[in-house]
Amino acid sequence: MKRIFIATALAAALVLGLAAQSPANPRLRIATTTSTEQSGLLAAILPAFEKATGYRTEVVAVGTGASLKIGEKGDCDVVIVHARALEDAFMAAGFGADRRDLMYNDFIVLGPAADPAGVAKTKSALEAFSAIAKAQAGFVSRGDNSGTHTKEKDIWKAVVIAPAGVWYKEAGQGMSQVILMAEQMGAYTLADRGTWLAMKDKSSLKILSQGDKLYFNPYGVITVNPAKWPQANYAGAKALMEWLTGPTGRALIEGYKIGGEQCFYLY
Repeated sequence: MKRIFIATALAAALVLGLAAQSPANPRLRIATTTSTEQSGLLAAILPAFEKATGYRTEVVAVGTGASLKIGEKGDCDVVIVHARALEDAFMAAGFGADRRDLMYNDFIVLGPAADPAGVAKTKSALEAFSAIAKAQAGFVSRGDNSGTHTKEKDIWKAVVIAPAGVWYKEAGQGMSQVILMAEQMGAYTLADRGTWLAMKDKSSLKILSQGDKLYFNPYGVITVNPAKWPQANYAGAKALMEWLTGPTGRALIEGYKIGGEQCFYLY
């Protein structure tokens, strides 16, 4: 009888444990910028989240602007993006319930080794962009209202230049595609470091400008507001936010490297 009681108790404990790890709604939709996906970060860390929580993640990787639009329509549960002004506007409009700083890295200017605009000789982001415009050297822009495109536009605005003409191409594509286009055209582009680390073995482009404070690239995680979109999986979004900003998520983010180089840093 004692053995039967113990076996029954263990079975009940196992069922309760499994139930605790099986969310009522396991489907969790994530809209994110291309850099978190194309760098390989999400593929590296999300399986651990799924195993720990029982959620099943579905990732749509587009630009930051497009990711936030998906959130505005209630077509995702959580967004991971990198354009603070756009994120603040999203929160102010009531589309987001919670926002937390997640991680950061930096932007870099890539270009051909020949460097026709002399970008490698410049000492700041403003000088680098001014040199490209002055030389009318080829430049490939994301052109997609992504976080990278938003940063690029901010820098052009800071140097009081409205880029236009045959030298300036708006791709309307993700970061990896833009890097390949710049490679084929022998042009410059602004890129996030994470995607570049994943792409650099496929390209002859060089980092020609980096280190300026204007190149700072912070990422945030935002839950979609269930008060505006009741169908949103707020419990799952909150669970992901807590996990990403908790000890396990932070350790995995900080430990993610490509070719021995760290992609993202923690606050």
